[in-house]
Amino acid sequence: MTSQRPKTILIVEDEPEIAQLVKHYLEKEGFRPCIAHTGLEAQKLVASEHPDLVILDLMLPEMDGLEVCKSIRQKPDTALLPILMLTAKNEESDTIVGLELGADDYVTKPFSPRTLVARVKALFRRLERANEHKPTSLTYGPLHMDLIRHEVTVKGKEVPLTAKEFGLLEHFLRHPGRVLTRDMLLNAVWGYEYYGTTRTVDVHVRRLKVKMPILDESIVSVKSLGYKLSDQPLVH
Repeated sequence: MTSQRPKTILIVEDEPEIAQLVKHYLEKEGFRPCIAHTGLEAQKLVASEHPDLVILDLMLPEMDGLEVCKSIRQKPDTALLPILMLTAKNEESDTIVGLELGADDYVTKPFSPRTLVARVKALFRRLERANEHKPTSLTYGPLHMDLIRHEVTVKGKEVPLTAKEFGLLEHFLRHPGRVLTRDMLLNAVWGYEYYGTTRTVDVHVRRLKVKMPILDESIVSVKSLGYKLSDQPLVH
């Protein structure tokens, strides 16, 4: 029986004593911790070490924790990387911004190392449960989306889509009957660092409708807001 690979945790903390203390407690629990003392160093280690989770202090030299969080979320290969923020009691506004940028949880300083490790374990358990119930495919009438093979078929015939078209379609299929604003779609598909016009969404919706006529009347425009996918396909 092979043993499971220890999970790698990147600790991003500019105070060496705190970083070493957290590292010690994580090692005791069987994790493989590594340390970055600056935001720029954190970016390099995310790319080289491929951590399973990041413990991220908000107050960092060179690049603050919020910028690190944004840089992690904007890259497709790290967009889902779990992030646990470390914040001070007087940084409530930064904590809110961090959570809005995609951090998964936070711990307030000063903290007990045992409490931090317990939060790390709880976050891993939450993610494992979510992955257990995550669908590998989505279906909408005769439209079938294979999320593993990254393929879309309509009545068994494959429809070639760009990465953005695939992401946009997936977001619609995951939220049928719900109004999705252009900003929501931009954040979900293009990421928080996209600074272009929201009309980019309109262009890609039109392309989806051209490639898959089943969506022509099923994706409806909601005035001044965005779009909604009908609960059931509208096929003539």
